[in-house]
Amino acid sequence: MHCNFRSFRRRGLWGLPASGTAAILAALLPLSGQAQAVRAETVTEGLDHPWAVAFLPQGRFLVTERPGRMRVVTAQGRAGAPLAGVPQVAAGGQGGLLDVVTDSGFATNRTIFFCFSEPGPGGNSTALARARLAADDARLEDVRVIFSARPKVASGMHFGCRIVEARDGNLFLALGERNSRRTDAQTLDTHHGKVVRVKKDGGAADGNPFAGRAGALPEIWSYGHRNPQGATLAPDGTFWMHEHGPQGGDEINLPQPGRNYGWPVITYGENYGGGKLGEGTGKAGMEQPLHYWVPSIAPSGMAFLTSDRYGAGWRGNLFVGSLKFDYLDRIELAGGKVAREEKLLQGIGRVRDVRQGPDGLLYLVTDEGNGKLVRVLPP
Repeated sequence: MHCNFRSFRRRGLWGLPASGTAAILAALLPLSGQAQAVRAETVTEGLDHPWAVAFLPQGRFLVTERPGRMRVVTAQGRAGAPLAGVPQVAAGGQGGLLDVVTDSGFATNRTIFFCFSEPGPGGNSTALARARLAADDARLEDVRVIFSARPKVASGMHFGCRIVEARDGNLFLALGERNSRRTDAQTLDTHHGKVVRVKKDGGAADGNPFAGRAGALPEIWSYGHRNPQGATLAPDGTFWMHEHGPQGGDEINLPQPGRNYGWPVITYGENYGGGKLGEGTGKAGMEQPLHYWVPSIAPSGMAFLTSDRYGAGWRGNLFVGSLKFDYLDRIELAGGKVAREEKLLQGIGRVRDVRQGPDGLLYLVTDEGNGKLVRVLPP
């Protein structure tokens, strides 16, 4: 049926007044950001608690498994044997082999960066390593730990461990406060509860806010964080991250140099089992989150969509996985604030990582014993 919308607006549709016509047309015409029935396509399964996915040429994937294995997955979905050369990890609790990213120059240097819980005197800590993926995709070569959080402690919790390469080539690494050392998030003489910014050799990046300050570690970019589980660059190059709250109070933050994000002094969460924690939700000198969740969704993974593969209305949306409720959260932003959230793929499993692939589609991994790498397809 041919529709003359201009005529309908003027005269009304099917005898309805113009105001009623407008309501019907609004329901019929697609909205830029409206819900879509996206579909999940399993690329591969049978992974052992996968934690992160990175993208390789020819449609291949690099996936970490928390017990300490890294695998290449072919474009056809065949998971290869564990790569040789992965260092020993302190696998247990929340620890193990965690995030992985490819270097911006991977096409020529085959360099990757990954982080893991590194065993050592005193316990363990989050470490950042660089390596070269061998030409046959069978092993890591020239593996070097370039940064190791200090101090090591006996804990299996709150490693953080998300890596983002900034446009200037430096690396952001988001670190947890290890739970038992939560007050360290407010000090500058440990790496616990911090975002650090380092060069690709692991040294403190130029221009870090506490460089040269007595008693402060020069790698620190921001502090007062609890347990970061997602980090990414926005389309404008801004560094974004989110972190788990205790019981409620998961946060999205935009860490700025030298700023204090409050944990454990201020929080929108509460003690496990109930009861006030800290000094409330605000205090002078401590930053407010861009957004927080109560109750907690246990966010993990984080990616901005920069493609039109799901329609132009979704470009610029933020996507975050929920470990607790097994869904993908689509977040619309307006004026620098969260305007709307939509739950996608409910029941998909514990979403640990969310990335946009070179093909413009979103990919997830589910942190389970029979973990999956999933491609998110448009309707």
